[in-house]
Amino acid sequence: MTTIAVIGASGYAGATLAKLIASSPALTLGGLYVSENSLDAGKPLSQLYPGMLGVVDLPLQGLSAQALAGLCAQCDGVALATEHLVSASLVPQLLQAGLSVFDLSGGHRFKDAAIYPTYYGFEHPHPALLLEAEYGLVDWYAHTLKGCKLIAVPGCYPTASLLALKPLKQAGIFQESTMPVINAVSGVSGAGRKAQLNTHLCEVSLTPYGVLGHRHQPEIETYLGQPVVFTPHLGNFKRGILATITCQVKPGTTEAEIAEAFEIYQGSDKVKLLPAGSWPKVDDVAGSDLCLLAWKLDSQRNVLVVASAIDNLMKGAASQALECINIHFGHEVYS
Repeated sequence: MTTIAVIGASGYAGATLAKLIASSPALTLGGLYVSENSLDAGKPLSQLYPGMLGVVDLPLQGLSAQALAGLCAQCDGVALATEHLVSASLVPQLLQAGLSVFDLSGGHRFKDAAIYPTYYGFEHPHPALLLEAEYGLVDWYAHTLKGCKLIAVPGCYPTASLLALKPLKQAGIFQESTMPVINAVSGVSGAGRKAQLNTHLCEVSLTPYGVLGHRHQPEIETYLGQPVVFTPHLGNFKRGILATITCQVKPGTTEAEIAEAFEIYQGSDKVKLLPAGSWPKVDDVAGSDLCLLAWKLDSQRNVLVVASAIDNLMKGAASQALECINIHFGHEVYS
């Protein structure tokens, strides 16, 4: 059995990952951790999430120096569901102890440290480690995950967007000097578990945020290999992401060429193409590890619309992290 600890286990993504690990035949939980001063320290995870009773009843431990040393001594790997700067600060000690690290934050998704002050608001404390990290978009980069010790689990919006766009980019279908326009809506769980006015039940509506400055834009651009226009929206539902993407394609592009580009997902049990005329809904993917895709081409105007739906807490976070863990350690991929 491979022993995995989760730091930041009280949040939605961390708790979801803890449940997935506890249910995985090749993995065992090596401890659940929160910040040392957290009010949740000492509580069983199932007290915070009663649906986990009998599944994950381990207590949440405050991450003191002693607890961190104990974690390093007993675990094979650790998942970080923490704030970006917290992850960036913890990773050196974890790697030095020989652990494999799976970072669900944005703390190691870029090779270029200059992105962090602009989009994350801090100077990266260990920029040399950025060069060691591999990007865990498993449907494209699974082959890179076995030989590295630091895996950056992709963000939720980038996962939905990249799974839709990378086949088209690889096939050379985009019209030159154009930018795909991504309009994506996420459920409020994407904003985290902490109480905020804009995620209060009576305040939640449908609104754009982070316009022309969201930190997931450079992540999408980095791994797509071209600029995009990305506008995220907060929706009035709990979980899920629906990205509707408009692309200018080369004149003469045919439906057969689009279909051929998406054949890269043929046989995938995680990424599915819907039949022509069907479009994904967030309810279709809520609680699942799937990405559902659909598309339509206007050959008269050279416009392609692609829709992509994922669960932001699963394929956009926890279940993709679980895939990374299992691939890295050579286990069968479960979620």
